[in-house]
Parts: sequence; structure tokens; C-alpha cells
Amino acid sequence: MHHKHAKQHNNQYIMKKLYLIVTVVLLTYGSCKEVSQLTHFYIDYTSNVTIPPADVVGIPIDVWTPYIPTNSDEIFGNNNTSSGLIEEIILTEMKMNITSPSSQSFDFLKSIEIYIIANNLSEVKIAWYDDIPQTGLSSINMETSNDDLKEFIKKDEFKLRFKTVLRQQISDTTDIEIFSTFFVDAQILGI
Repeated sequence: MHHKHAKQHNNQYIMKKLYLIVTVVLLTYGSCKEVSQLTHFYIDYTSNVTIPPADVVGIPIDVWTPYIPTNSDEIFGNNNTSSGLIEEIILTEMKMNITSPSSQSFDFLKSIEIYIIANNLSEVKIAWYDDIPQTGLSSINMETSNDDLKEFIKKDEFKLRFKTVLRQQISDTTDIEIFSTFFVDAQILGI
């Protein structure tokens, strides 16, 4: 009889331990998920590039944006993090709009590749559009890479290099506005 009581007590002890372990695992998972949600934010940048008149068709032409200030220290601080706590930064969206001349469309371009450049870093291809349709579009959304760009955004500034291939000659300067959205995954200060 004493043996049966000891076995029952032992089973209760094991069940309590198991319950405690499951509770700790669930709380840990739940809190990690909560912290993870608190550490995600987006950074938007707007820049401009000018494609000069050109009569070179089918050969790549490079043009650059001016340097774009990142303001990353301020942005990270506003999101309760710092550059040392950044896990990953990925370009999630890049949209381009022709701003001048108003009659221009992207029909003149066959393709675009966009590279990010910053001091002391090798450039990285971050966006592209192959075989741009000839449908009169004045706005296009680029395909984007999944590369981690944190080292570029942590710098004070970066610029973009556009490798363009013209489908047809252009006689006017074409101004393009670029909207970029970067997703940031970071740890929270003090956690």
C-alpha cells in the first residue's frame, strides 16, 4: 500500500515538473515573439536620378543618384535601438516615377539594374527590372534582392548606381524619382 502511494506521489511530481517545463517554454516563446514584433520597423528613402539624352541603344549606360543621407542613428534611436543592435536590413520595395518630361514613359528603357554603394563597401545589386514592357508606364515597381544591407544603411550616406540599357534613343533629359523601403529587424535597447 505504501508503494502504491509513493508511485502516485511520484507521478504527481513528474506531472508538476512537466507542467512547469511546458509553461516555461510557452512563456519564453511568447515573450520572444512579443520582443520580435517590437523590433521590426521600416525606413523610407526618396532619391532622384537623371538619365541624359542618349543615342546609344542596347549598350549599358551608368547613371548615379547623389549621395543619400541615411539619418540611421536618429531613426534607430527613435525606434529604441542602435546600429550595434541591428540584425538585418532588407530592401522590400523600390518604386520609380518619371517626373520630367511629363510625356515620357519607361518605354525607352529595355532594362535597369540598381546597385547600392557606400564608402569602404563593395557595391551590391539590390533591384532590377528586366524587359520593361512598352505600355506607356510612367511608374514601375522593381524586383528586389533579399540581401542584408545593414552595413550600407548604418553608414552616414549611400548612393545608387543605375545600369540602364536603352531600347530607343532619347532626346530629352529624363528625371526619375526613386522611392525605397527598407525593412529593419533589430534588438531593443536594454533588453
